[in-house]
Amino acid sequence: MRFRSFEFIVGAGLTGAMVLAVVLADVVFEAGAEAMDLAMRLAVPFRSWAHPLGTDPLGRDVLARVVSGGRVSLTVGVLSVLSAAVVGTGAGLVAGYYRGVWDTVLMRWADVQLALPFILVALTFAAILGTDMWKLILFMAVAQWVQYARVVRSATMVLRERDFVVSAVAVGVRDPVIIWRHILPNAAAPVLVLMTLNVATNILLESSLTFLGLGIDPMVPSWGGMLADGRTYLQTAWWVSVFPGLAIMLTVLGLNLLGDWLRDSTDPTTRSVS
Repeated sequence: MRFRSFEFIVGAGLTGAMVLAVVLADVVFEAGAEAMDLAMRLAVPFRSWAHPLGTDPLGRDVLARVVSGGRVSLTVGVLSVLSAAVVGTGAGLVAGYYRGVWDTVLMRWADVQLALPFILVALTFAAILGTDMWKLILFMAVAQWVQYARVVRSATMVLRERDFVVSAVAVGVRDPVIIWRHILPNAAAPVLVLMTLNVATNILLESSLTFLGLGIDPMVPSWGGMLADGRTYLQTAWWVSVFPGLAIMLTVLGLNLLGDWLRDSTDPTTRSVS
């Protein structure tokens, strides 16, 4: 693992800084993201230590809201990816190892799901179940398990023909043990890379859906909600939208760089011979 590479240093730095800020939010901002000071509404950034990034139209501290919104966005990104990865990996292992009817049913279901337009499904999901953080996590997991299933299925189909798996079958090792001990560890690398990249993708999706009114409840601070709230103040109070936008950009950049580093580190064709 190349820990001195540019992708790892910058990616880990950006991601770590955001995670640390989110973890320490309650300690640093004791008043919380909803504390209002109408006398300081639309305060210009970099003019006061009390509100270093300015305030919004209700006098709420923009920095506190950006950090609090990061907690929501990161929670959605991480939990939705974990859920999709667990379901998709399980489906891919079953389809790739047992083939036959399992492979046909799961992969045809995946084909049908991939043919559905994402925005249309999101609109339908929001109209039927409403908008909520946990419902959004569920929707993203249901929408994205197919990616992991296809990756793991392909890897499993190759691994099941390898000598160490054939030998395990020949000596009578049970299928669940073969899948857990021999196939899953060897198929995990591409899944980890995909998970890292999809956390960044899901943060963007959450922000986009919330901006359109299909994601997080508007009463809950989130980056997408802050962008939506500040769009009418772009000419008079640009900081209300710009700073949450920068937070999204830097977090996604950090995660993408970590994903690139992890991909290069786990791909034997990119390793230099010492």
